Amino acid sequence: MQRSRLLCSLIFVLTVAVSCTDRSFTPTLPKALEVGTAKTIFGATTREPLPNGTFGPGRSATLSLLELTVSIPPNHKPGQLDFGYSEPDPTTQFTMAGRRQLDDMAELNQRVGNELQKFPAGQRDITVFVHGFNSTQAETAFRAAQLSNDINIPGATIIYSWPSQGKPLGYAYDGDSVLFARDGLEQLLRNLKPGDSNRVVLVAHSMGSQLVMETMRQIEIKNPGWSNDNLGAVILMSPDLDVEVFRSQMRRIDPVPQPFVVMVSRKDNVLNLSQRLRGTHNRGRLGNLKSLDDVAELPIEVVDTTAYADTAESGHFVAATSPAVLSILNAARQTAQTFDRDALSIQRLFPGRIVVDQDDKAVEISLSENYQANIYRGEDR
Repeated sequence: MQRSRLLCSLIFVLTVAVSCTDRSFTPTLPKALEVGTAKTIFGATTREPLPNGTFGPGRSATLSLLELTVSIPPNHKPGQLDFGYSEPDPTTQFTMAGRRQLDDMAELNQRVGNELQKFPAGQRDITVFVHGFNSTQAETAFRAAQLSNDINIPGATIIYSWPSQGKPLGYAYDGDSVLFARDGLEQLLRNLKPGDSNRVVLVAHSMGSQLVMETMRQIEIKNPGWSNDNLGAVILMSPDLDVEVFRSQMRRIDPVPQPFVVMVSRKDNVLNLSQRLRGTHNRGRLGNLKSLDDVAELPIEVVDTTAYADTAESGHFVAATSPAVLSILNAARQTAQTFDRDALSIQRLFPGRIVVDQDDKAVEISLSENYQANIYRGEDR
């Protein structure tokens, strides 16, 4: 009874938080660039196109390709994300300043290649960002622009926008949409060949991690080793993913692309709600992992951001909304060895305790008492 009341209360809070806002439409305001900073975000989506030129929650078998321009407000601070939907204020809010639909993958590759040329050699990564539950396409573009800006990500950023309903009570619909969207993400990844990229970094948040893992799994079934050959890094942020399912997906990926980073927080209330919605309240999700033993043998790095959750704007997206975490990531991005495979190099990301598996034994290295982030690296295959 107590758990039922807790579940109802959490759903109520999530619903009320957005019930007064119409998130279905975000206008395009080119004049926003007169006050804001332009950020190009490329997009691929399996959402259904709407008559007003935007994309809604409906599902489409056709992969649409886009070039979006986001205006970042002049007084933006790392970790903050504020936008005004139907009547945005470009002086204080992220604003959509441009939308253009691309004809095909050849044009997308050309435009991405042009964007990469703005960066020096060695800094031409392509970051593919896959959003999570309860997201609209505009919100996903804004979040990608915010992350790219705050972490100073080099190269081009592409969002893969799958057909989320964009509603807090659309959890079941979104779960089905993740499975629907696998082929579209595979199509994007297989055909993303701009020519001048140093590497493709695949980043997913929340339920988007399920989509990324399922897509990698189905590619590996067809072409073993594809992920390692074509992906320079995989990063799962607050993954809303069953640990046992994750382990089964990982068994299909051999070798696992490196680095493979999982960012977790034990104070993630959204994932706690997810456990209850799925009837698995006694078993955590991958994103609120409580015991490293569950993933001890996997060649992954687990970064525990629990200590930063209280100061983050979103407890379900600490990596993107904690100024402290963003500062650490931004500093790390300025080094050429940000994602070095040596465990100690991860100190550049989170200089806390690092636990390394050596010959099936856990070795703890205390690096700093000023930080409480835990980084675990599983055994390499």
